[in-house]
Amino acid sequence: MFIEVCKSKIHKATITEANLQYVGSITIDEDLMDAANLIENEKVQILNLNNGERLETYVIRGERGTGRICLNGAAARKAQVGDVVIIISYAMMDFEEAKTFKPTLVFPDTATNTLV
Repeated sequence: MFIEVCKSKIHKATITEANLQYVGSITIDEDLMDAANLIENEKVQILNLNNGERLETYVIRGERGTGRICLNGAAARKAQVGDVVIIISYAMMDFEEAKTFKPTLVFPDTATNTLV
């Protein structure tokens, strides 16, 4: 049996941009992507702590060291610059493997979205 479990989480990052005119996705600073074990085009869930919105999209690599967290396309309607979000990715794995699996958790500085 396979189950879906939390693979990675960026806990409390701040939205720095919202770009409605982009095709879609979330742009994430490459430093945060590396720290959270996320790859470009990976599906993620975004939880907005300011308004309760939840959405799914995919990751686009952002410029390293910028702290950029940008919701693009329709997702830009779900948050405002300054909103705090949680970004989660999930993985399917065997039930027994899932019992011992440890997700990657990242807690950036919410003022700068940099690693502390």
